[in-house]
Amino acid sequence: MIGIESGLDAELERLAREDLYRTRRVVESAQGVELQCGGRKLINFCGNDYLGLANHPAVVKAFQDGAARYGVGSGSAHLICGHGSAHHALEEELAEFTGRDRALLFSTGYMANIGVISALTGKGDTVFEDRLNHASLLDGGLLSGARFKRYRHADADGLLDSLNRTEGRSMIVTDGVFSMDGDLAPLDVLSQIAKDQDTCLMVDDAHGLGVIGDKGRGIVEHFGLTQQQVPILVGTLGKAFGTFGAFVAGSETLIETLIQKARTYIYTTALPPAVAEATRAALNILIEDQWRRENLNDLVRRFRRGAEQLGFPLMPSNSAIQPILIGDSRRAVEIGKRLLDDGFWVGAIRPPTVPQGSARLRVTFSALHDEQQVDRLLESLAKSISQ
Repeated sequence: MIGIESGLDAELERLAREDLYRTRRVVESAQGVELQCGGRKLINFCGNDYLGLANHPAVVKAFQDGAARYGVGSGSAHLICGHGSAHHALEEELAEFTGRDRALLFSTGYMANIGVISALTGKGDTVFEDRLNHASLLDGGLLSGARFKRYRHADADGLLDSLNRTEGRSMIVTDGVFSMDGDLAPLDVLSQIAKDQDTCLMVDDAHGLGVIGDKGRGIVEHFGLTQQQVPILVGTLGKAFGTFGAFVAGSETLIETLIQKARTYIYTTALPPAVAEATRAALNILIEDQWRRENLNDLVRRFRRGAEQLGFPLMPSNSAIQPILIGDSRRAVEIGKRLLDDGFWVGAIRPPTVPQGSARLRVTFSALHDEQQVDRLLESLAKSISQ
């Protein structure tokens, strides 16, 4: 162990030298656009609670009522005795919301992505993934046992060329909204390629569901695509829904296959039923409160107008994720610290989360931010970047 620790110490020192060392800050308050952290109040522009539901009174009450009724744990895996009426009701409501035959709950988005890819592909198959896919999708492809190929970001022509040179079964896997760039996958083109090449298409719409589309049904709604055109839809509940967990939605055959074969579903404890009840309440609010999406979009447009006037190097994103490309990791960290001194918490994203030389500030918005906070952030950014 001593020898191992010396090697680990050397690696930690290297990460610190290269400004890639990651640290945690302890949040002392409920999630929201204002956070208490380290004894001070910060305006939060780095969270994924896009619709401001993580601390919504109705969602909190549903969680409390669920815990009072069902207790705090599910007690087992879904296939033993952990699948309760709250889980079942939420699955049915998510299926209706997404316009699909059925939905299946997973304990985390990471487990959903690994479980789906591993259940549906294996030795002799090929998995094609966008180079900027989330780590959970990339790991799913690597762990599946299938041949693993990555295509240039959003490069449908390059994907098609690779597919034409590949034999056997295959699957195309993509993020819906890319978590570090904020742009949308060309899902309409990918779905046509999948149809023409007789291959399967999977989209993880973690950052789109609840936010993108008139009804918040995500990138599939945005492009007007059906279950047949995008047969595998993955969504997470810890972002726009404000709770925790994930789901897969699709055909009856897909869901039954995952129940039988997805190891990350079969061999893990089910979500606490209280979380399912909280998510049911969040889903109702997400559907009813159209103003949340409208306000979020207004704030993003206001930020982009101001940032472009100030000459910030924005990326082509109209989502709640608005990255400002910095390039150098050390400079991104320094700017993040200056913003923090000004009372704004903005994530400084560095490799390996993003490619080398593309460190950035990842500004994210909530429906509960206001225009004054956006304007003050722009002022602080202008000051912090110019130093």
